[in-house]
Amino acid sequence: MTPDHDGARSPGGRTGLSDLLRGHRLAAGLTQAELAGRAGVGVRTVRDLERGRAVRPQRTTVDLLADALGLAGDDRREFVATARPTPARPGPRLPDTAAAGPSAAPVALPQPVPLVGRDRDVAEVSGLLDAHPVVSLVGLAGVGKTALAVTVAHAVAARHPGGVSGVLVGEGSDVADVLAASASVFGVNRLADLACRLDGRPALLVVDAVDRAPEPVAGALRALTAAAPDLRVLVTGRRPVGLPGELVRPVAPLDVPPADAAPADRADLDRWPAAALFAARLAQARREPPTAAELPALAALVRRLGGLPLAIELMAARGRILDVTELLDRYGDRVLDLTGAHPGWEPAADRSAGTVTLREAVASSYHLLAPADRAALRRLSAFRNRWSVELAEELLAGGGERWDAAPMLDRLRELGLLSVRGAGPFRFRLLDAVRDFAAEQADVEGETAGIRLRHAAVIARFVHRTAPGLVGAQLSGAVRLLDEATSDITAALAYAAEHAPETALLLAASLPRWWRLRGRDVSGRRWLRRLLADPRTAGTRSTLRAWAMLGAARLAAEHGAGAEELPAARAALVIFAEAGDVVGELSARSVLCVLLRGLGAHDEAREQAEAALATATRHGRVREMAVAQSHLTWHDVRAARLADARRRLATVDRLAAQCGDRRLRLLARADQAELTRLEGRYAEAVEQGRRVATALAELGDPRRQRRTVGKVALALAGQGRGDEALAAAAELWPSGAVPGQRRPPVMESLNPPGAVADARAEDALRGLIEGHVALRRGDRELAVEWFAAAADAAAGGAGRRDLVEALVGLAVSSGDPAVLDRLDAARRATGVSLLPQEEELLFSLAARRQKAR
Repeated sequence: MTPDHDGARSPGGRTGLSDLLRGHRLAAGLTQAELAGRAGVGVRTVRDLERGRAVRPQRTTVDLLADALGLAGDDRREFVATARPTPARPGPRLPDTAAAGPSAAPVALPQPVPLVGRDRDVAEVSGLLDAHPVVSLVGLAGVGKTALAVTVAHAVAARHPGGVSGVLVGEGSDVADVLAASASVFGVNRLADLACRLDGRPALLVVDAVDRAPEPVAGALRALTAAAPDLRVLVTGRRPVGLPGELVRPVAPLDVPPADAAPADRADLDRWPAAALFAARLAQARREPPTAAELPALAALVRRLGGLPLAIELMAARGRILDVTELLDRYGDRVLDLTGAHPGWEPAADRSAGTVTLREAVASSYHLLAPADRAALRRLSAFRNRWSVELAEELLAGGGERWDAAPMLDRLRELGLLSVRGAGPFRFRLLDAVRDFAAEQADVEGETAGIRLRHAAVIARFVHRTAPGLVGAQLSGAVRLLDEATSDITAALAYAAEHAPETALLLAASLPRWWRLRGRDVSGRRWLRRLLADPRTAGTRSTLRAWAMLGAARLAAEHGAGAEELPAARAALVIFAEAGDVVGELSARSVLCVLLRGLGAHDEAREQAEAALATATRHGRVREMAVAQSHLTWHDVRAARLADARRRLATVDRLAAQCGDRRLRLLARADQAELTRLEGRYAEAVEQGRRVATALAELGDPRRQRRTVGKVALALAGQGRGDEALAAAAELWPSGAVPGQRRPPVMESLNPPGAVADARAEDALRGLIEGHVALRRGDRELAVEWFAAAADAAAGGAGRRDLVEALVGLAVSSGDPAVLDRLDAARRATGVSLLPQEEELLFSLAARRQKAR
């Protein structure tokens, strides 16, 4: 029945859908946009229905609108009947049943379509049918429940000699309809005859689209399984049927590529079923396969689509006129508006003329939830990626109270709204489409601001209690937790900085060690400086501000900006000392050691290290004792007291082992390898350094691992193994100049901000490697250029020992007396003493010059 465009009554005397919808909307006091938002449909859908442009909307859309209007009883029945008039078509009946309305229809199972990434699902569901009388495949519309059911039915046909058949539930079907259709597909007219027909032979019945009549289907299946014990039933729907003995098997979307790994090539991308399906469907829309330039966009697009097959197919169809990058740019932020025909078994003639959006597909499952679960889903939409049960409970409960979220999460999982992947604590995730829809509903309910603030507070508390594990034995675990929460940390920090700056300051002040490990020292320091300068944080407790000031100083040291933060680090030390905060005081002294050493104030740096050692010893802080000893080690190296330095490093190793700090112990061993090189025992230094570099890579400290590999290359050069040294250098600087080239590059261009512990120090290290190789090979001209570049880089950084080594190399390779004057000046300014082998080189140089005279 098509409503008149002028709003007149329909031929049957009932009000047309356009008038009926408009009347109910106005009675509820809603605008078209408000009704669309409450129902979870597009505002254009409401507008077209009221104008009579939409002839026969999807049943899903009708139900969503009826729910949003609060219709019940006769009003709801009239609304549904007007929107979805059903043609009179008799269906099969059992002889002893009364005539009823629209029937369920027996259907021939179609041939299975090739499924991508569902082999495990097919095998698992096939096995479940052997152990359970009823298996329900549940999930979002478009996740592929029907396709999976059909494939399973064909796969197990040989194990069901009684027959494999299907029933498609019709709208308004009653128990009699479903029973009649189910009996007829097995060739009997009465339910009582079904057991005799099967005669002990297993049979399988696939019942599709149970959402159209859930209660009648439940009643019919109870009768069927009781009358025919040999019958197995495979059901598809958005929610379980609710039968005793029913096994609910959620159908998850396809796996998508991880966000932290760019695809190397097409084969790498095809390992992920969602990407493989998109590429396969794209091949049906255009002849050219995805280009290499399109692969990153393809990976990002299927992540946004959440691996949902319906969404993937709808998106790929648009590839006829747009490339993948254009698809991501145009639709990546509005996947909920993707539109296409709803999948099903209906022949084309029986499909509704309307279309269904991804928003409506999600909304149909959302409205199956109880109000409390809907509210929970809206709050969970604040999470940007995976999350843990504990974080969910904290977000949902609030006020510090304990609350068991597991039952609610299980209900979300059963409806396919929640994905559970992996074995770690961060294994829960909302599909992007579900999260976007729930966020829209939070906007409709006016909850968004409160949810975002609550999310920021939860993440800030999580980071604050996790951050202490970034030192000591818990380092690896703490880093993994923060890595898992990266998206939420970023979102929480950005929102809180605008709306709750004290929460943002608590969050940011806990992150410097993690930011440093992950190479985010520049952006992290920028956040801290912004929050400290915000007048709204001026009243925050002094020790929190001190931690933020100290964090900014710690990060500044990573990119050569320590001088800017030195006053703040000194102020933080005073605050901690006045507050009696021993941990803060020791941390401040440690940061000051680094800053002062980088600025050439070695005597004051040594004094800070000695004060830290005394305080840590007095309070029994083993780890801090080890850190202080580590700082003092390099003052021994500066004075060429290598034996004393080795004894200190042995102490650091012992104390680090005592407190279980694996990273600190590895750093001590890296320093031991460098000390071995400075003693001239190059082969031993190479062996030690390689072991430590491997361990640092496993630990997840890429900066220090790179530095250690560079020192190994330097030891190889000192040993005369030039090719191996240059190969190691090429691994560290693959985008730089060819190793052994005639001129050194402008090395600053090889160091993106924050990518290394100290960009200038790494430039100096590369120059030393290349210079020593060239000198060993007798190419003094090339050695001069590389040593000069190394000296220039080291002069502006913290590597005072590297500066002296570079100047010694430059003096030996050039024979220029002016370099010796520069070396003397550098030694006086830094207090660095020459090592025995350096004195020998300079003595040989003096001897050559004397002989030349």
